Amino acid sequence: MSKKSETKRPVARKDMSMAAWTWKEMKRNKTGYFMIAPFMILFTIFTVFPVVLSIALSFTTFNLLEWPDFIFMDNYIRLFLDDDIFITALKNTLIFAVLTGPVSYILALFIAWFINELSPKLRSIVTLVFYAPSISGQVYLIWKTLFSSDTYGIVNATLIDMGLIYEPILWFDNEKYTLPLCVAVALWTSLGTSFLVFIAGLQGINRSHYEAAAVDGIRNRWQELWYITLPEMGPQLMFGSVLQITKAFGFGGIVTDLCGLPSVNYSAHTIMNHLQDYGGQRFETGYSSTIAVILFIMMVGSNILIKKMLSKVGK
Repeated sequence: MSKKSETKRPVARKDMSMAAWTWKEMKRNKTGYFMIAPFMILFTIFTVFPVVLSIALSFTTFNLLEWPDFIFMDNYIRLFLDDDIFITALKNTLIFAVLTGPVSYILALFIAWFINELSPKLRSIVTLVFYAPSISGQVYLIWKTLFSSDTYGIVNATLIDMGLIYEPILWFDNEKYTLPLCVAVALWTSLGTSFLVFIAGLQGINRSHYEAAAVDGIRNRWQELWYITLPEMGPQLMFGSVLQITKAFGFGGIVTDLCGLPSVNYSAHTIMNHLQDYGGQRFETGYSSTIAVILFIMMVGSNILIKKMLSKVGK
């Protein structure tokens, strides 16, 4: 590449302060800043500001009616030392995250890898079949019908006809079954946006790289996956991991729809359910903000960990 075709990066002059240089560059690129301004304004209002406000309110007692009272670390002390239900919710959330996060992530990647080998028309049909459960508004109705607690439930009726049970099982009212069933539903609906991102990433890989790898000694599809496909899909893998981690730790809607709030003996109670309980029903906004901050820290920490792990893929 000739020197003329190289893009020159602006360098701050020695006689100019960093602030002056930054302001000069902002004026030079004002069109770009103007284009991203609508997004940045909305992102600041609906994402950055609520996070900062939650952190501030987590150090107060606030009921939405009276002015917040500053109580420093009392909410955090109460959360970890006096709130036994939160410890149960934390344990259940970690179980959900470990079982649904990595499994659904790997499942989405390998199903996308398999679908990518199909013909274009068949690929579109199969993609719709796998993606449909994640966008269906009736997904919980299907599972509640299958595992209905009376003899009209399909699973109960089948088991009774087979002679395996003699009376209906109260699936979502029995703490022995609530957690496994919620995990199963989460996995069934896990092929969402990250699944489509993986398919798009696979479509964008240059096929000539596989031909060159075959010449260099790549012998099977697994070697292609490790040495070519995964390194080429770095941005998609990172984006998909963020989505899956957020979904895994934000697990709560499925539990509420299937088991109610709270679930029987808090057997499937998660941090999101705990947040919904204190923020949406008891209106203890200060305490619910504390729960939200802990959940936020867990998500950010998991994303940092996953980023370090994915950076080693293909090396």
